[in-house]
Order: sequence, then C-alpha cells, then structure tokens
Amino acid sequence: MKKDIVIITGPTASGKTEISIELAKRINGEIVSADSMQIYKYMDIGSAKPTLEEMQGIPHYMIDIVDPKEEFSVALYRKMAGECIDNIIKRGKVPIVVGGTGLYINSLTYPLDFTNTANDKEYRLYLQGLAEEYGGEHIHLMLKEVDIETANRLHPNDIKRIIRALEVYKNTGKTMSEYQKESKNKPIEYNIAYIGLYMDRQKLYDRINKRVDKMFEKGLIEEVKKLKEMGYNKNMTSMQGIGYKEVLDYLDGLYTLDETIDIIKQSTRRYAKRQLTWFRRENRIYWIDLDNFNSLDEILENIIFYIESKINLV
Repeated sequence: MKKDIVIITGPTASGKTEISIELAKRINGEIVSADSMQIYKYMDIGSAKPTLEEMQGIPHYMIDIVDPKEEFSVALYRKMAGECIDNIIKRGKVPIVVGGTGLYINSLTYPLDFTNTANDKEYRLYLQGLAEEYGGEHIHLMLKEVDIETANRLHPNDIKRIIRALEVYKNTGKTMSEYQKESKNKPIEYNIAYIGLYMDRQKLYDRINKRVDKMFEKGLIEEVKKLKEMGYNKNMTSMQGIGYKEVLDYLDGLYTLDETIDIIKQSTRRYAKRQLTWFRRENRIYWIDLDNFNSLDEILENIIFYIESKINLV
C-alpha cells in the first residue's frame, strides 16, 4: 500500500515556509525539509532556515543534520527523509515535504537507481583537482560531451553534482539523464499531492532582494566569520551555497559590501529562475498562482481542496 505525502515546492522566497507551516497546523502535518542548504548545522541566516518561533510548534525534520565539512548525497537524503516520513505516518500525522531542491524531491518521487551506483573516490578526487585548477566550466564541458541533458540543467559552479554525473557515467556506461528517464516508468512508494507556488516574476525578485537585505541585517557576515573561524572554507560543498561563498570573498577583500550584496541578489534571482525551469518540467505539479488570492486563508483553502482530491487526509 502506497504512503500518502504532500509536497510543497517553488522558487526561493516564494513563501513556502509560511504556507507549509500554516498548512501543517490545519491538516495535522509535520514538515520534512527538501532544502540542500538547510541540512547543514551552524548555517542559519544564509540558508533562510526557519526559526523556532517561525515553526510555531510544528516539528521539522532534515534540518541541522550534517556538519558543514561532511559530504551529503541525494541517496542519503532519500534514505533519511524516507525514515522521517515513515515515522510521521506511524504517529498518525501527514508528512509535508517542503523545499526547492529538485533533486531531493525527485529522489522521493522517482525510483532513481543511479543513487546506488558505486562511489569512485579516486575519479572524484581527479575531477575535483581539474575543477580547482581549471574551474567548474572545465568539468561542465566534460559532462556536456557525454550527457548534454544533465549538463544543461546544472550550473557550471555546481561542482558536486557535475562530478557525480560524470562518476555515474564512468562506472555504469549510462548517463544520469538515461537513469532518470527509465525511473519515470517505474512505480514509486508514495501517493503524492504535489503543489508548486509561484507569483509575478518582478514581485518574486523584489522579495528576493528584500530577503537578502534582511539576511545582512540579521548578521550574515558575522555568521560566515564564525564559520570561517571554525575552519570551514570555500573548498567545502556547504560553503559554496549562495550567500556564503560571496561573503567569504568579501572577507578576503575581493569585493566591497555593496558589491557583495548585489552579487548575492543577482545569484539568488538566477537560482530562482533555474528552479522554476526545473519544476515546470514536472507535469504532476498543481501550480498555485499566489497573485490570484487575497489572503493566506484563501491560498490554504485552495491547497487543501486539491490535497483532498489526491490523498486521504488523516
């Protein structure tokens, strides 16, 4: 028997946190994060991690689970998030998966067999060396030669995922995109009510700009300084997150504060655009145009009406 889950996704700054928490209160739900930055401990402001006050007593899982120096994979996310979902269901609650990391959500909604392929540490170190010497663009071009589809959806700075895609191809002879196409024809273990949030693009960009300003007001620079003092550096995947790598450059004197803020805003806007492109390809998503509603109550009524048409609420 398939397990029922709700998924709330959308671009960064689209209101997923507030809407999902209010939804959880109304449908007896608990939240499983699908955010590749919020998994890291000590990285709160730059990852827009919800505070205890913002959570309003709703349990959140898959947040603060990994030290920033540790590597974390999609396969590990799938395993750990799956365990969280099972525990939530056992306690008679509704699991609500919330986040904008498409690969994490796909790991739950498609049986991605490539996650079980063997790791090749030597090859990974070789590719990491190439990226450090010649830049991410170099290994991105290597990926384009063997798997144009995966290369097109990955940013040249997404070193970790580029390396993983090359590793999968080297060890199996099949591309990541081939695995993903095959997996879409296999059954999954969940019944899903999959909801996407979006709004007018300029309005979203304004929200992003204001969010970045608020991060600096809350102490993003101090947070990154502390991480640096703890020994975390730009070579770590965690510190490649938007907001963190730019502030590290600022602390190294590469940019002024105003330049740093502008770069973060621009990078975040581009990231939101890539997220929308990614999720627009998913035909199972029920899209909510937030501009069509006058209140949070109206949005939630619409979402709950849809959820009830797809899964059995407790």
